[in-house]
Amino acid sequence: MKILKALGSGFARSLKAWKGIIIVWFCFLVIVFMVVVPFKSSMNAGLGNSMITEKLKDGINIEVLGDLGKILSEMIRSLSLGMMFLVLIGILLNSFLSGGLFNSLKGGAGRFSGTEFFRTSAKYFWSFLGITLLIGAILFVLGILIIAVPIGIVSSSATAEGTLYLAGLICGIIYLAALIILLLVADYARAWQVRNETPACFRALGFGFGRTFRRFLSSFPLMLLLLIFKVLFSLLVIAAIGPWRPEKGGGVFLLFVLSQIIVFVNLLLKTWRYGSVTSLMEMNDTVQ
Repeated sequence: MKILKALGSGFARSLKAWKGIIIVWFCFLVIVFMVVVPFKSSMNAGLGNSMITEKLKDGINIEVLGDLGKILSEMIRSLSLGMMFLVLIGILLNSFLSGGLFNSLKGGAGRFSGTEFFRTSAKYFWSFLGITLLIGAILFVLGILIIAVPIGIVSSSATAEGTLYLAGLICGIIYLAALIILLLVADYARAWQVRNETPACFRALGFGFGRTFRRFLSSFPLMLLLLIFKVLFSLLVIAAIGPWRPEKGGGVFLLFVLSQIIVFVNLLLKTWRYGSVTSLMEMNDTVQ
């Protein structure tokens, strides 16, 4: 019952914070365009005035592929730099904006205020960045210990393919459970942080670990349900637009609009997760 109440409260809080979700969506759209536009310019500079695309319509041409190799290497370099920039800025931007989102989702937050959103985003930026980096580092180490090392040991021995598949499945399930637990730790830590005036990354993580394991029987199923909803939505998106191959300008524009709606819904689902964990934390606090 507590889980359902937290889910309902989290969803209501996420809808109330829709302006904050729009701010997050717009900021990430801007940084994506900062990568896409230069890459498109690089691609047009390499292919726009050439006859390469016309020649390749008739089949593989060795001479054309040789010319394309020079252009392709430059395009890959441009895309690689863009992706590195996107990942770095994405981590920083997510750490910054999450402070404003969590503050908008806590109990008694009142009406949404853009000024308050950015004020709390700046206030808790370093604490949220520390939480993100530490949880990410733990996940990376666990990925090596739980997946890479066992699979490497099994694959190096002369075992049947079925054994390797079973080992991979077991390791994957264990890592998924660890991922859910660490997501709970991170969300509890951030929810606790915005409730306290002084930024304190390590104290927040200590609370996150403590609350996750102390309230494990309600916290773990809550996060599992939220992730199931996200997976179901992703499968629905793949089934709906996976086979779609727009060729004309109108179709491409419609696909772009649809993709942004999908991004917005994904942000709404993430905010629902934040709100649900915050709500569960507050409900557990009242009974302590």
